[in-house]
Amino acid sequence: MDFDIPKDLQDYLGVLDDFIEKEIKPLEEQDDNIRFFDHRREWARTDFDNGGLPREEWEDLLREAKRRADAAGHFRFGLPEEYGGQNGSNLAMAVIREHLARKGLGLHNDLQNEHSIVANFPQILMLRDFAREDQKHLAEAALKGEFRATFGLTEPEHGSDATHMDTTAVRETRDGVDGWLVNGEKMWTTGMHVATHMMCFCRTSGEDGDARGISCLLLPADDPGMKVEEYLWTFNMPTDHPRVSITNVWVPDSALFGPPEGGLALAQHFVHENRIRQAASSTGAALYCIDESVDYARARAPFGKALAINQAIQFPLVELATDAEMLRLLIFKTAWEMDQMTKPEVAIQLSDKVSMCNYKANRLCCNAADRAMQVHGGMGYSRHKPFGHIYRHHRRYRITEGSEEIQMRKVAGHLFGFMGPKKAAMKAAAE
Repeated sequence: MDFDIPKDLQDYLGVLDDFIEKEIKPLEEQDDNIRFFDHRREWARTDFDNGGLPREEWEDLLREAKRRADAAGHFRFGLPEEYGGQNGSNLAMAVIREHLARKGLGLHNDLQNEHSIVANFPQILMLRDFAREDQKHLAEAALKGEFRATFGLTEPEHGSDATHMDTTAVRETRDGVDGWLVNGEKMWTTGMHVATHMMCFCRTSGEDGDARGISCLLLPADDPGMKVEEYLWTFNMPTDHPRVSITNVWVPDSALFGPPEGGLALAQHFVHENRIRQAASSTGAALYCIDESVDYARARAPFGKALAINQAIQFPLVELATDAEMLRLLIFKTAWEMDQMTKPEVAIQLSDKVSMCNYKANRLCCNAADRAMQVHGGMGYSRHKPFGHIYRHHRRYRITEGSEEIQMRKVAGHLFGFMGPKKAAMKAAAE
C-alpha cells in the first residue's frame, strides 16, 4: 500500500502556490481589496440596502480571479479535456481542495460562494451527460458565463425529500407548440440575481412520494412569472439565496432537460463528487484552525508561560488533530477508490464512505473553528480573526449538500443492509 500523494500532484500544488503568490495575492492586496477578507469582510461584501445581495465590486473581484486562473490553466483543472480541463481525478480534486482551504481565507479560495481558483463544475458535467444534441452548446455557454442556471429543487415545504414537490408542470399547447405550464415556489435558488435560467424540478406525473414523475425544465429567469419574493438572510452574509415564486410560466417542450419523469437523476448526478470535495475543503479549513491555534498557543505567554504548556489547551487540539488525520486519510482513500469505479458502482459500493467523510468533516471544521476562538480568547471572538467566519460558513454544510442526518441514514442503510452491497445477503439471511 502506498499512501504518498502522487509526485505529479504534489508538484502541481507547488505550481498553484506559485500562481497564488504571483497573481492572486497582489490582486487581493490592490485597491484595498483586502477589505473583503479582513475584519470588514461581511460589510464589504454585502449590499445591506439591496436585499443583502453581494456587492458588485465583490463579485467583479471574484470574476477577475477566476479569469486569471482560467488563463493560467487552473480553473478548469477538474473538467475533461474537451472542455479545456486536465481530467482532474477525484483524488486530485480532494487533495487540492484540502490544500487551498488549509491556507485560510483569501481570494484563492473563498468557499462562502463556492469560489476557487480550481473550480468545481457539477453543472457542466450535468449538461454534458444529460443535454440533448440541441442543448449541447449550453456547456460551453456556461463556461463563458452566457448561460447561468440556478438550481430549483428545494421548496418552502419540502427540503431533503424532493419526492414531495408542490411545483407542477402541466401540458399546454400555445400557438401550435406543445409545452408546459409551470406553477410553484422554490427556495435557496442560489445565484438567481445573475441567472439566465432556473433548472426547475417539478412534478409532471405521479403522486406525492413517487421518485418517478419529476422532470427538470429550463425556465427563463427573466420571465414575468418568475419573481424573487425575498432574499433569505443567512448566518454568513451576503446572501444570494432567494425564495422564488413561479406563476404561469410557459415553456416549450424544448425546455425539457434530462430524462422525462426521471429528473431526480440530475440532482443525484454529481452528489458523490461534490460531497467528497466538500469534505476535503472542510478538513482543510479545520487544519487551518488547528495550525493557527497551535502557533498562537506557543507564542502567547500569560503569567509568563506559554499557553501551549497547559493540558487544557493541548488536549482539545490533540483530539481535533487526531480526528483530522484520520479523516483526511479516509477522504483521500475514498476519493482514490471513486476513481477506480464507474458512477453506478460508486453509488452502490462507496456511498456510505462518502457520507462518513462528509458529515464528519463538516462537524470537525465547526469544532475546530470553535476551539480556535476559545484558544485565541477575545481576539478569536472578534472579526479580526477569521474563525467566526469559518464557523458560520461551514456550519451551513451540516445542512446543505445533504444534511448530516441524511448522511448518517445513508451510512446506517449500508451498515444494516437496507441498501448497498449487504442488501442481498441480509435479505437472504432474513428469509
